[in-house]
Amino acid sequence: MPIDPEVAIGATVAAQDVEWSSSDVLLYQLALGAGNPPTDPGELRYAYEQDLHVLPSFAVVAPNLRQFEPPALSFPGVEIDLAKVLHGGQEITVHRPFPAAGGAHATTRIVDVQDKGKAAVIVQETTMTDAAGPVCTARSTIFARGEGGFGGHRGSSQRAEPPQREPDVVADSPTWPQQALLYRLCGDRNPLHADPAFAEAAGFPAPILHGLCTYGVVCKAIADTALGGEVHRMSSYAARFTGVVFPGETIRTRIWQEGGGRLVATSSVLERDEAPVLGDIVVTTTG
Repeated sequence: MPIDPEVAIGATVAAQDVEWSSSDVLLYQLALGAGNPPTDPGELRYAYEQDLHVLPSFAVVAPNLRQFEPPALSFPGVEIDLAKVLHGGQEITVHRPFPAAGGAHATTRIVDVQDKGKAAVIVQETTMTDAAGPVCTARSTIFARGEGGFGGHRGSSQRAEPPQREPDVVADSPTWPQQALLYRLCGDRNPLHADPAFAEAAGFPAPILHGLCTYGVVCKAIADTALGGEVHRMSSYAARFTGVVFPGETIRTRIWQEGGGRLVATSSVLERDEAPVLGDIVVTTTG
């Protein structure tokens, strides 16, 4: 049986010491599209090591920076074909501003396995700590098509519906045709994002942009427009992946201020009649 929730839930997937440098942060943020135009001070804060601002979404990829092989879904109680897998959702909570260089111990565990009938949902949680205490907590949801029906619980669905009014901010983020080829150097070598034949076998007409790249692009858009570039104010950022982006498309993000330090947002692709790509986006802020 490919999924055994009794074995999987609570199992440690990985425990490792993680290190990152300003070069890692710069590569990640350039792969999101930072630095355009290259003389804009607002862009240089992400693309130049002087007074480097670190997007909180970098904390999600930091544990996988040195991963040079395609990922596998072979964990205690879980054995899934990579071609059936999509990223369902991602959440990051930073307990203090993420440093531009440093190290931490990262532990990843499976915290839930849900049976959606035709699909399985696997929830992983990664905690990073250093000598000063907790750095961040990341929770990812993996959606595995055709792997449901194993008798597990269905789980709950959380929705963050935007207000019934015009958004307070609208931000457009263009992507470029080769963006997935650059972003994969940040640690995700899934061939779905580079190999046309693999993408076709998975049901897509062409390689798609990494979900976490879209996640980072939207994080930057929210920080730049709704927070004036003050990335240190973002204490948590959650989103559900509702569609795909093909490299070269434009991501439009609509943002609503709800008060109390809470923002909600949606993201879509302009070139395909605003097909949704991220939903249930919630950002909590401080200050």
